[in-house]
Parts: sequence; structure tokens; C-alpha cells
Amino acid sequence: MYFYIDPGTGSMLFTILIGVLSAAIYMLRNVAIKLRFAMSGGRQKNADATRIPFAIFTDDKRYWNTFQPICDELERRGQAAVYLTASPDDPALKQQYAHVRTEFIGEGNRAFARMNTLKADVILSTTPGLEVYQWKRSRDALCYMHILHMPNDATLYRMFGLDYFDAVLLTGQYQVDQLRKLEALRGLPAKEMPLVGLPYLDRLKARLDEVGPAPAHPTTVLLAPSWGPSGLLNVYGKRLLEALLKTDYHIIVRPHPQSFVSEKPMMDELMSAFPDSDRLEWDRSNDNFDVLRRSDAMISDFSGVMFDFALVFDGPVIYSKTEFDKGVYDAWWLDDELWTFSILEKLGLQLEEKDLGDIGALVERCLKESRFREGRDQARRETWANIGHSAEATVDYMIQTREKLLNRPEAVPTKDARHEAASA
Repeated sequence: MYFYIDPGTGSMLFTILIGVLSAAIYMLRNVAIKLRFAMSGGRQKNADATRIPFAIFTDDKRYWNTFQPICDELERRGQAAVYLTASPDDPALKQQYAHVRTEFIGEGNRAFARMNTLKADVILSTTPGLEVYQWKRSRDALCYMHILHMPNDATLYRMFGLDYFDAVLLTGQYQVDQLRKLEALRGLPAKEMPLVGLPYLDRLKARLDEVGPAPAHPTTVLLAPSWGPSGLLNVYGKRLLEALLKTDYHIIVRPHPQSFVSEKPMMDELMSAFPDSDRLEWDRSNDNFDVLRRSDAMISDFSGVMFDFALVFDGPVIYSKTEFDKGVYDAWWLDDELWTFSILEKLGLQLEEKDLGDIGALVERCLKESRFREGRDQARRETWANIGHSAEATVDYMIQTREKLLNRPEAVPTKDARHEAASA
């Protein structure tokens, strides 16, 4: 006899199981501590040697570009920290730090099970959904901080993604305004929201400042699409490449890596029809720095690389029209226009079907009209705080928060307090 459990029920049962296991581990740990205390004749050490002062958690290696500058800064200051990753091939695992320890803690639910019982003072992560999905607050953790990994709206997480963090480290005031409105709507206690900036953008800018602009080269257009049915290559494909090759520009095509997995037949067809030549090159390198530096304009869709190109490399973007459904995101709760989309029209021009016949004219406008340079300056002011000093600001805040909490532990909202406030 077979039983069917739908995915929603299965997820709920698994979450309950994780909660029960976490509680059991916590209880057993307390029993062990009491036994050690009794066997030592009632003597206790002043400090818990197993407690982590600063923990960084990432569910994927792709966020190492955000965390590396922070780990480097912790290392520079001699701060003991642990970087916990759910990716077995995370580049962090190859780092040779003296003060920052890196550790692979398993993939998927195994990683969350470890995090749910972690003993740490401050936990920093880009992973949303604390207390919403499998990731639960550990009873032995004092403070949970979320840090953004790209310059966009803080409401573009799945619903309730940031509600149960004690602090959210942001990049622009518009994000603070968004989250304050959500807190008021949901009756949540006020989180701390320091403007620390974007460590990975700082690192990218530092690289560019060190090597300088690209040597003289033909005017180059970078086609950097995302993947999926709304991606540029799916929507325009051959027609877009044919139109670009009719211009005098050099063309670089850098597809999303997932396209070569999920859209392999399409990629095989396009690369066969448009092979590498002196006019067109396909780029699949792990590091996109070189192609961003060599490009004068970018054509993309909804990929975050548009902001890297505009803010750091000071280039205009051409973006495709996309339909965006806010239904599953925190943005659904607010009537405000999303900054991510409203700023695009100040960074470049929108690509529509009618523009394919003369896409060269669209690129020329982007390159020549001064309003797009002014738009890039505006975007930097609005979404990139502490330019050049984001990692320092982040570590400053982590250290100051820990010192404050150790002196006044009651200042941290507990898991129960946040649940009570959210359900009131």
C-alpha cells in the first residue's frame, strides 16, 4: 500500500522534524554541560571556548564575492571568525587565513541543521528566510544580520524573507524606507538598518582603479543575458545576433552559465550559427572582469550584472522589456514603484521588438547622450553607500554590535519576541 504526501505537507513535516531534532540536540548539549560542571566540582571557565564570536553563513559559493572583502577585513583586524559554507567547492575553502576559519557544513538541509544549533554571538548571511523555511534561529546565537549582495530593492525577496533578522545591512536609504513600511504593516519590532554599502562592488572598483581602463579597442557591445524563457536569447535569439553583426561594433556574447545546462539545444544552435570570429566572441570565463572592462555598452534583460557595469565600469545599458509579477515577493505589500526598474530608464534605453532593425542607432544614443552619465551618478548616490569602504563599515558594525550585546544581552529581540510581535 502506497501513501502520497504532497510537497507542501512534506516540507512542513520536514520543518517539524528539524525543529524536534534541534530541540533534542540543544537539550542533550545542556545535559552534557551540566554533567561537565558537576564533574569539575562546580568550577566553570569564564569563557566558552566553543562559542564563535563572528560567524558568516552562505548557502552558495556565488556569494563569496560579497564575503571575501569582509573576511579579509576581519583577518586584517585579527578578529576570530568562522565562514560556514554549503558549497563543497567554495573558493573560500582554499583561503589561508590565520584568524578566519573556513568550513564546509554540508549541502541543503544538512547545512541548515548545523546552523539551527550554532553557538555564535553574531551571524552574518546573504541567505533570506530565517524562521520562515528550514533555517531557524539557534537558541545559542545572539544576533542575526542579513547583508545584501546586489544594489536593488530590499523587497525583492520572497515574502517575509527579512522579517526575523535583528539587523539588515543596506546600501541605500530607499531600502530603509521600504523595510520600515513593511515593519509598520506587519507590526514587527524595528530592526537596525545601517547603510554599509556593497563590499563586492568596492572590490570590483579597486581592481579597475589598479589596472585602469582598457587599451584602445573597437567600440564593443557586450550581450549579457540571463537564462529562462524571458531571457534575451530566448526572446530574440538569432534575430538579435544578426542585427548586431550588421553594425560596425565588436560583439561579445556572455550567456548565463545556467543556459549551457538548462538551454543546451538553444545554445548549441546559436553557437553553431554564429561561431567565434573577428567580429563576435563567446565568453565563458569564470571571471567577467575582463569583458566588462573591454565593453563600451551592454545589452541585457533582468540580470544584476547591468548594475555592476553601470556603477563600476560607467557604461550605458540597453535592457529588454520584462513582465514582472510581484505576487510572491515582499514588494507586493507596497504600492511604491521598484527602484530597480525606475532607475533603469536613467541608465540607458529599453529594447523593444521594433528596435531590432536599427539596433546600432540605439547603441549610439546610449553612448552619446549625457543624461545617461548623469543617471549613473544618481544611481551611485542612491544605492552605493560608503564607496570604497563598505567592508570596513560592515566589520565596524559587527564588532560594535557584539560589544553592545555582550554588555547588554537583553537588547537583542528573542525569537519568541519577534514571533509574538509578528502575530499580534
